[in-house]
Amino acid sequence: MARNVSTQRKLVTTVLAWTIGILIFFPILWTFLTSFKTEAQAIASPPAFLFFDWTTENYFEVQSRSDYFKHFMNSVVVSFGSTLLGLLIAIPSAWAMAFSPTKRTKDVLMWMLSTKMMPPVGVLVPMYLIFRNTGLLDTRSGLVMVLTLINLPIIIWMLYTYFKEIPGEILEAARMDGASLAKEIIYVLTPMAIPGIASTLLLNIILAWNEAFWTLNLSAAKAAPLTAFIASYSSPEGLFYAKLSAASTMAIAPILILGWFSQKQLVRGLTFGAVK
Repeated sequence: MARNVSTQRKLVTTVLAWTIGILIFFPILWTFLTSFKTEAQAIASPPAFLFFDWTTENYFEVQSRSDYFKHFMNSVVVSFGSTLLGLLIAIPSAWAMAFSPTKRTKDVLMWMLSTKMMPPVGVLVPMYLIFRNTGLLDTRSGLVMVLTLINLPIIIWMLYTYFKEIPGEILEAARMDGASLAKEIIYVLTPMAIPGIASTLLLNIILAWNEAFWTLNLSAAKAAPLTAFIASYSSPEGLFYAKLSAASTMAIAPILILGWFSQKQLVRGLTFGAVK
């Protein structure tokens, strides 16, 4: 009887997981299929799912109209640069909060997290004026700085959680052996927290890659990443759904591939320190 209940529960869980997975993946699949349609087929009603005249014209037109490689390199520099800069700031900060806490540590963590609740549009005007007056407007370095700042609370929170699972006695032993603070962080703490640091790095690359609000408002031509590349296919004349889908597919494909190949590391890091 218990075996039957366990089998039924496993079957229900499997069906539910597949259903949720299909629902999440379907918009991506639909975008991919629409990118191979003509504009007339893209807005046809009822829509065609698989049986339509497949064409790669949209991809060639998108590439001829915009410099995809330039936008791609901007996205790579901005997302990887902001993540690495965030880690350089967050690792010492998370170390201090995890291993040398004060009575205000929890308050500081909550304050940092509360900044993520603020609507970005509320500070858009002062940020735009600061960037314009300092020459950071439409520059990669400017976008790296702003994406580092908006994702820093998440990076610190994640690393703080991972560091709390590392026994403090190990770091104390390193100090007794004469390790300096820098060596303690670089040669003792960091190698032990590699799974957590890797998952934090991957998650924040994804967040930075998908950031649209700040990249659209603080960049124009020189530093515009792939989010601006997608937005360029929305015009006052209307939406070109097939071309917009082709641009979206070209923009999300690199990060999807990265996520696919690093999923094991990501899951391992997200479960780092879990009760076994």
